[in-house]
Amino acid sequence: MRSIRLGSMGLRVAVSLGVTLGAWISSSAQSLTWLGTLGGDRSWAYSVSADGRVVVGWSTDSLQRIRAFRWENGVMQNLGTLGGNLSVAHGVSANGLIVVGGAAEVSGQPRAFRWVGGPMQNLGVLPGTIASEARGISADGRIIVGWCRDSAGRLRAFRWENGVMQDLGIPSSNLSWAAAVSADGTVIVGAVRDAAGLPRAFRWENGNIVDIGLLPGTIESEAGGVSADGQVVVGWCRDSAARLFAFRWENGVMRNLGTLGGEWSWAHGASADGDIVVGRSTDSSGNPRAFRWTAATQTMEDLNVTYASLLQGGSTLQHAYAVSPDGRFIVGMGYNAATGRFEGFLLDTGFPPRGDVNRNGCVDDTDLLAVLFAFGGPGYRNEDINWDGIVDDADLLIVLFNFGSGC
Repeated sequence: MRSIRLGSMGLRVAVSLGVTLGAWISSSAQSLTWLGTLGGDRSWAYSVSADGRVVVGWSTDSLQRIRAFRWENGVMQNLGTLGGNLSVAHGVSANGLIVVGGAAEVSGQPRAFRWVGGPMQNLGVLPGTIASEARGISADGRIIVGWCRDSAGRLRAFRWENGVMQDLGIPSSNLSWAAAVSADGTVIVGAVRDAAGLPRAFRWENGNIVDIGLLPGTIESEAGGVSADGQVVVGWCRDSAARLFAFRWENGVMRNLGTLGGEWSWAHGASADGDIVVGRSTDSSGNPRAFRWTAATQTMEDLNVTYASLLQGGSTLQHAYAVSPDGRFIVGMGYNAATGRFEGFLLDTGFPPRGDVNRNGCVDDTDLLAVLFAFGGPGYRNEDINWDGIVDDADLLIVLFNFGSGC
């Protein structure tokens, strides 16, 4: 076993601070939280922090204006705009502190924004374009991806870092848009129109763009989400009848995830390891339903069935848009029968328990050893439990103080 050195008196300090430890220990009880609104009639959740405490998306306010929000501890915060009359938050960093999306300027044109606890930062546009929107963010908030639009309505995918917006290098004659980025910012996924004008899902890495293909019988594809290491891509394909089919792509192979009995489905988000995929599908009656697909079962499940005990009086979960890196927290939009509104939701599935590195339902010796052997290595993997980019003392402590949970 490699030699491990715990830095900065990590263990002694943690043991002495009971309040701090309490924040690390998380219950595995299942729960469903309706996020409410900013005073209007609806809201939608698009992204969630690694620990499930922060959710971002959009809501209407009391004047029915669409506004980006950041939700934490039951409080929905209006993030404002860039001077215009609309804003939407699409992504949040792993720690929940950095939010990205699109907001209108005074002119009415949307611009990609970055919010870090204060006024929105306008990220600008690529040369020759007039509008932009941010759609994805790396785990540390350093890399932001999205699209810019020119006066003719043509889209161009971008990557933003340290104040510089970079064109991905896709020919400007082809419309392109970026939808998501891997945890470390090295892999970007989205769609680009081919010579026939049809969108095709792409995977970008270090300037190299790969067309990830189509499902049999389909003519279009778009990528909506990506795993932490960029090796798994999820999204949807369309056939000539405009039916959508959720896919999961890995190692050059695109798999149809099926439906919940209806005619269409699409996938939007994936866990860090790519083994959990969430999205939306129609059921046999044509109703929209939030789904979860897992590599362990190789099947798509209706979240309304799995978590029926959490749904009261006709409430439904209609669209799952994102899942936390460990697969525990799912956010999206549904119908809240108690308020009679379509609202964003935060579903805590209760699994895996905090500190359960190998996701077997029990925090035990194997989880502890996994962190010890990965100690000091790069993060954004299962052993990086607090998702801060490195496997260190904090991750080891989380296992120790949750030891025995779920066993």
